Amino acid sequence: MLPHGWAGEASHEPIRGFQNFVMRMKGVRSLREMTRLLGTDQRLRRLCLIKPGEAGYPRSVLSKFIRKVGEDNLTRIIEQKVVKLLKRNDAKNVDVVFDASFIKAWSTRHPLDNQKGLSDEEARVGRAGRTFGLGYKLHLSIDSQTMLPLTCTFASANQNEKKHSLNMLEKTKQILKRSAATLRSVIET
Repeated sequence: MLPHGWAGEASHEPIRGFQNFVMRMKGVRSLREMTRLLGTDQRLRRLCLIKPGEAGYPRSVLSKFIRKVGEDNLTRIIEQKVVKLLKRNDAKNVDVVFDASFIKAWSTRHPLDNQKGLSDEEARVGRAGRTFGLGYKLHLSIDSQTMLPLTCTFASANQNEKKHSLNMLEKTKQILKRSAATLRSVIET
C-alpha cells in the first residue's frame, strides 16, 4: 500500500523504500548504483523485502521517496530507530567515535572557479585521504561497541571536522539521553 499521491507506482510498501534508503547511507553512493545492486545483490534484496523474481525499485521510485518524505521527517524517523536500537541493546555507558568520510561528487570542477563543482554547485574541493577531491564529507558519530551510527551531518568537503564536532556531540548526547544511556568517552579519528 502506498501513501496518497503515489498512484500508478509499483506496489512496493513505503517501509521497503525506507530500508532501501538506509542501505544507501551505508556506502552506496548513487541511486543508479542502488538500483543496480537491488537487481544483483541477494542479501540486499532480502533486506529490502524484494521477493525472488520481483523487480527492484527503479531510480524514479527511490528519488520520489526521498523527495516526498523530506529531510526533516527522514531525520526524525532515523533518530527514532536509533533510540529504539540502543534501548534494545540495553546500552548504558557508550563510547562514541567521531569520524568523517569523503564522498565523491558526480560533477566536474567549474572552469571559472576550480574549488566548486560545475553541475553540483554545493560540492567543494577538500581532503580525500592523501589527495584532494571534489565532493562532500559525511560526519558520523558511532557507538564503538555495536558500530551503530548515532548521528550524522553531511557537509561540503572543504569544511573541517572541528566545525561540526560540537553540534554532533550535542546531537549524540540528546540521542543517548532519549535512550537512557550516558556518554562515557569520545574518540575522534
